[in-house]
Formats: sequence, structure tokens, C-alpha cells
Amino acid sequence: MAALIRQLALVSESKIVPHGDVLKVSAALQKQATRDLGPIWDIAATVDAFEKLEDVPVGYWAMRIMDDIQVDGAAGIHEDENGQPFALITASSSLDTWSLTASHEAFEMLVDPFGNRVIAGDSPKPDQGRASFLVEVCDPSEAADYAYSVNGILVSDFYTPNYFDPVKAAGVRYSYTGALTEPRQVLPGGYLSWQDAASGHWWQEVWFGTDQPEFRDLGVIDQKANGNVRAVIDRGTMGGTMKAIARGRTKSEAAGITLAAISPSAVTRAAMWRERTSEILEGARKDSGDRAGTGRRSPRRIRR
Repeated sequence: MAALIRQLALVSESKIVPHGDVLKVSAALQKQATRDLGPIWDIAATVDAFEKLEDVPVGYWAMRIMDDIQVDGAAGIHEDENGQPFALITASSSLDTWSLTASHEAFEMLVDPFGNRVIAGDSPKPDQGRASFLVEVCDPSEAADYAYSVNGILVSDFYTPNYFDPVKAAGVRYSYTGALTEPRQVLPGGYLSWQDAASGHWWQEVWFGTDQPEFRDLGVIDQKANGNVRAVIDRGTMGGTMKAIARGRTKSEAAGITLAAISPSAVTRAAMWRERTSEILEGARKDSGDRAGTGRRSPRRIRR
């Protein structure tokens, strides 16, 4: 059981993302974090929706949904002047698109808040030896093709700690949906980042719009000058990431039931709750009137 609870605040400052949708997505992310991510990564978290930034309590990490993120690489996770993480999420008229982005950013912030957590392993590049992999749990299978749904909301797949195992083993889960089937695998629309122990250079295996994944040499990353490693890497991959996410539910095989399909049952359930509430209130009024007519006092309830 995780000792600390990490608290996220989801806020829309977008003209195209209403607060009602923020409430739906925050509920889905809360369930995903508690049911799916928490047991696998030993993380306890809350995800709450707030109407504006000024409502966010101290100690929460903010996730801002904005229309005007126009600079390449500005979306993603950053740190404030106190060194605390916050996320900028590009708004979209498609609920599937921005909810998938929010899930991606939320989980990467929960697992590695400060963008520099690494795990040692063997480099995917044949001429390299040992490497330090940056822990970005959603990146290798970040594309919408491998997403799934919670409460009808599209959310991101994520890898498990076994993703960095030295060899493939039968019966081992490498990502939540099972899209990743072996250690250090990268799927179309995704990528993996690591530091080569020998040269100190950061490398990536990326699969953006090509027939096969490719290797990129990012060189040495000066974190003092450029920010944490994740922030630097995100600036170079955000374009590919947004294209992979933008496909939304239309490409996802594991998405499941849509929010639209769930809505009729939700409407029926709400009507049932309202009808039952009316019955209770009407019964209480009748009981109160009967007691008033007889002049009798209502019997005291005995606490047991």
C-alpha cells in the first residue's frame, strides 16, 4: 500500500471543453488510477475536477486544459517555480482525444512526477550495452490504437514494471491492455527513451509514420540548462504523440463501450433515483401531516 497519496486537479480553461466533461473525465481517471494503475505501480492517487485554478487546494498538482497551447512542445508536464509538477493539456472538440491526453499526462506525472526516474536494462540498440531507461509509462503504446475505456471515456494504455525485464516470459503482463507483448517493445505511434551508459548520450526508438521503428541520437542532455529529461524529450516528440492520439476511438480495438452508449442507462438510472426520491419525500410529507392532524408528536428515534 502506497504511503503517500498524490493528488491531481483537472481544470478546463478552454472554451470548447465544458466543466461537465471535465467532471466525467476526472471520474474516469480516478477509477483508472485506483483500479488499474495503483495495484500495478503501488501508487495511491486522487483526481478531482475544479472549475478554476483558484479553487485548487494547496498540495494538488494541476492539469490545465487550454485552447491556446500554440508553441511546439509546450503541452506536457512541467515544473513550477517551487519544483512541483503541473501539466498543460491541449483542448480538443473530441472528448476522446483530450481525455486520452489527460490520462497519458496524469499517469506519467503519478509514476514519475519530476521527469528523471530511470530503470537500468539492456539497450534495444544492438551495438550498445547497458542503458538507463526513462520511466514514461504511456509512451511505447501511447497511440489511440491501444487505448481502452473507463466509464465510456477513452484512456491510455500504460506499461508495467515487467516492461524492463531482461527477457520475455510466458504469462507476464507488459502493459495493462496487453498491447505490449514483450520487454522494451515500441508500437506504431510510440517511443522509448534511454541514456547509453558508455557515451552518456540519450537515445530513442521511435515509430512515427514509418514502416519500422527508428533510432535517434539526442546527444547529451543538460538538465540544468534545459529542464528535466522528460521535458526535453517531450518537446521533440510532441508532434508525433499528438498525431498518434488524435485518431481517438476510431482506431482503438480495446476501447469498449462509448460514453454515448452508456448515456441511455445513465438517464434511466437518474430518472429512477428522482422517482424514488419523490416517493420518499411524499411519504415524509404525508407522515408529517398525519401527525400534525392528531396533535401527536413525532416519536423520538432511538440510536442503537
